[in-house]
Amino acid sequence: MKPVAKGDRRVINIYEAEFEPFISDRGETDGYFLQLDRSKGAGNGFYVYKMEPGYTTIPHRHRGIEEFLILSGDLTDHDGAVYREGDLVSLKAGTEHCSHTENGCVIAVYSESLETTV
Repeated sequence: MKPVAKGDRRVINIYEAEFEPFISDRGETDGYFLQLDRSKGAGNGFYVYKMEPGYTTIPHRHRGIEEFLILSGDLTDHDGAVYREGDLVSLKAGTEHCSHTENGCVIAVYSESLETTV
């Protein structure tokens, strides 16, 4: 097996990198994210999402499956579902929700398709 070619690997440390604003389809900042592969568009595919303490996301609809893993912090959906560190969550296409964090959180996300605000 040969070594990975120089341009075929990218590494960013989520604890050292600067997150950038996640911009909704309405042009509003909705949390912050890091994403290595933008070939499918920002916020589509795999990325790391960060919410500051006390933040609530903009209500949105998933056009494809969204799966996420809570890496740190707390997260509560509008319907009272509570997620904690280590929870792996899958939401079906068409799901509408918004989420709130009391203490802030960092989430690893896979989104099959871009979301739309509701």
